[in-house]
Amino acid sequence: MTTTTSVASGGLFARPKATHGFWSWFTTVDHKKIGILYGFTAFGFFIVGGVEALLIRLQLAGPDGTILNADTYNQLMTMHGLTMIFLVVMPLSAAFFNYLIPLMIGARDVAFPRLNAFSYWVFLFGGLFMYSSFLLGGAPDGGWFGYAPLSTQGIPGSLLPDGRLAANMDFYALGLLILGIASTVSAVNLAVTIINMRAPGMSFFRMPVFIWMAFVVQLLLVFALPVITVGLFLLLFDRILGTSFYHAGGDPVLWQHLFWLFGHPEVYILILPAMGIVSEVLPTFSRKPLFGYKVVVYSGIAIGIMGWGVWAHHMFATGLGPVAVTAFGISTMFIAVPTGVKIFNWLSTMWGGRIKLATPMLFSIGFVTMFVIGGLSGVTHAIVPHDAQQTDTYYVVAHFHYVLFGGAIFGLFSGAYYWWPKVFGRHLSEPLGKVHFWLMLIGFNLTFAPFHILGLQGMVRRTYRYPAGFGWDAWNLVSTIGAFTIALSVLVFMVNAVRARTRGAVGEADPWDGRTLEWTISSPPPEHNFDEIPTVHALDDFWHRKYVEDKTGKLVPVPAGGAQDAHHEGEHGGGHGIHLPSPSYMPILASLGLPLVAYGLIYGWILSIVGAVVTFAGLYGWAVEPGTE
Repeated sequence: MTTTTSVASGGLFARPKATHGFWSWFTTVDHKKIGILYGFTAFGFFIVGGVEALLIRLQLAGPDGTILNADTYNQLMTMHGLTMIFLVVMPLSAAFFNYLIPLMIGARDVAFPRLNAFSYWVFLFGGLFMYSSFLLGGAPDGGWFGYAPLSTQGIPGSLLPDGRLAANMDFYALGLLILGIASTVSAVNLAVTIINMRAPGMSFFRMPVFIWMAFVVQLLLVFALPVITVGLFLLLFDRILGTSFYHAGGDPVLWQHLFWLFGHPEVYILILPAMGIVSEVLPTFSRKPLFGYKVVVYSGIAIGIMGWGVWAHHMFATGLGPVAVTAFGISTMFIAVPTGVKIFNWLSTMWGGRIKLATPMLFSIGFVTMFVIGGLSGVTHAIVPHDAQQTDTYYVVAHFHYVLFGGAIFGLFSGAYYWWPKVFGRHLSEPLGKVHFWLMLIGFNLTFAPFHILGLQGMVRRTYRYPAGFGWDAWNLVSTIGAFTIALSVLVFMVNAVRARTRGAVGEADPWDGRTLEWTISSPPPEHNFDEIPTVHALDDFWHRKYVEDKTGKLVPVPAGGAQDAHHEGEHGGGHGIHLPSPSYMPILASLGLPLVAYGLIYGWILSIVGAVVTFAGLYGWAVEPGTE
């Protein structure tokens, strides 16, 4: 592959930078390439988190398991949760946001392209920092929720009774702080992009639902991440400086309040992107507009707002008192209302439509059905006596996996199949896609449906083995078989993706007869996205360019080839004279210093000083480097 370079004019930081080829991925500020980087990196972590899950299920496949010891199990259980939430679902959503938001709002890039690159590299180095703990004495082992006093045990650099270096939970706190920086700067960037860079005529209520859900997610991130940041700093103060916020006279419940005040908005940060994807896929494959567009939008906003008022339903067993638990029980029931509204809107969209059961549609339908099950089990936790009985049992594990796997992961796979031809210019195989869907659906339910029964039978979560004779053996074996079925389905997807590179059908500009602006340009899009910034006249503007209603109300194509003339905007080599941001090494340099600072806080201040110098050099170069070349 040939590589062309561009050179900034003058200055210490003027260096040749690749704009094509392998090295261009290290300097790119193109939102599309950054979206692809997010996607492939998050999928890599998905494989790692999946392997951790398989090891956990092997350990629990039968009573008195011997595959893992207690310490290794705690590390794998903790890292599985951290990986799937912070290194898989959140960055996979960010992959869709980065790639699609500018295309769907008619922009050429995000508001701050280099900040966008910085957020990706910080995310990557934050994830690698957390996983380096396996090589440096042991991974975080206090649960992904980091409850004190488990998270405050041991001083960094000291030895635990078993001889290990007491740094496990330092990697937890510092890793999450680094990942929080990535999410915060990305959220500010994308929120500003949506507010300021919409195409002419695209009012807020002409934005696609996916953009609305993305916007709500960015606002939730901006306000929720500072809460967990405060909690993590207090944890580090306890561990490094010897303070007593959570232990030695402090209040361990304070951590729970701070964590869940972030953690419950986080649930909607994870699920709203999938809701946005489904709200685009269902109308396309039902050949109908989304039923109740504004109601769906307002419901998403309501979920975001109400999510701040339910955090203590994770804490009904901590002794909050009858008034508090009653208030949070009621608020938990109420938050099911906007979610239920969305479900009825999606069903109404499909009702009476000419449904095409393509793979993206199957995954969206799978999302709706699995999320309903997860939502119903969640509402049962609003009943305080029920919650008190089920807290810390596998019933809770079943609930949040139906929401976050049956919901978020199914929705994200729907989006992957839907936008794959737009991103890569080739289709994934439909037969293989359907094999993937059915294997994943069957494996998912085999894995997590038995957890409801195990929880009701009293099996406690976060235990590395259990005795025989409690009636748990068969259900755990079924669950383990289901986990390996999920793994097989993911392998089918990987084969499909590799096959599509050379054998996939070539993607047209508008292969699904879509409704939004990204389908008006070539597949894959040109570097500048649009030859001319489009002007939007209505919701689903592209759809209205292709179809009109006849006298009977039936949709018919626009006469004189309008359906064909409405797209292929970027296929003819246009875009000459359009100035795009130049590539830069500075975002990756600035982000590289952050894990060094974190290592220094554990192993010695000299590393922190080196890391601070590296980050400052990157930021200084960023400030003086020309924005365009």
